[in-house]
Amino acid sequence: MNTDKLVVIWSSADPGVAHNVCFMYTHNAKRRGWFDDVTLIVWGPSAELAARDEAIGARIREMIADGVAVEACKACSDSYGASDALTELGVDVSYMGIPLTNYLKEGCRVLTF
Repeated sequence: MNTDKLVVIWSSADPGVAHNVCFMYTHNAKRRGWFDDVTLIVWGPSAELAARDEAIGARIREMIADGVAVEACKACSDSYGASDALTELGVDVSYMGIPLTNYLKEGCRVLTF
């Protein structure tokens, strides 16, 4: 069981949820050492928000610089026309069905916003 890996699934298109809940916890979990390994998965409508909102993009770049692994579901981001913009932010854009399944089977801690 991998209890020191946090996987945060961010699917909300609400910028307030992103800034004031999801990013705040995810970033602090890494910076403050609450978890050794922190991954943020951009899933669904959040892909479009990340691609078009400069402040969201800046926060994502900060998290990546501080060691948060940021991944995005390619199927989702393609459907929103956001894959290229996410890649430019430094996000690893790939199909996430198998990776998420593996995180769950490994016993990682998973939060969804």
